[in-house]
Amino acid sequence: MKKLFSWPVRVYFEDTDAGGVVYYANYLLFFERARTEWLRSFGLNQDKLAQEEGLIFVVRRALLDFARPARLDDMLEVTVEPMKVARVYVDLVQEARCGTQLLARGEIRVACLNQRNFRPAAMPQFLRDKL
Repeated sequence: MKKLFSWPVRVYFEDTDAGGVVYYANYLLFFERARTEWLRSFGLNQDKLAQEEGLIFVVRRALLDFARPARLDDMLEVTVEPMKVARVYVDLVQEARCGTQLLARGEIRVACLNQRNFRPAAMPQFLRDKL
């Protein structure tokens, strides 16, 4: 059963562009941080996963849609929702919202790689079960 994970983020001055709105590329940073916290919510630490299992996660694909701007001091909710957990990748939908307003939506594929050779690697069953 898919479960929606939500992580709050405040928009700081450093997140904005000359127009006073969140610079588009920073949504990728917000999404990355939310994915890291999502993994932590399962008791998974990416550094430990790399050291103990020799596995790392990388973004393989990102399709982004921008609907509305976020501005300085806005409080956002960034979500992570797994759509498909395969042997070597996870497809996710991520959104950034301010209140009920959708600001940005991303369809993200995160691949599991062998840390030594950067080739696709099967996720251990314990990991797939958590995701």
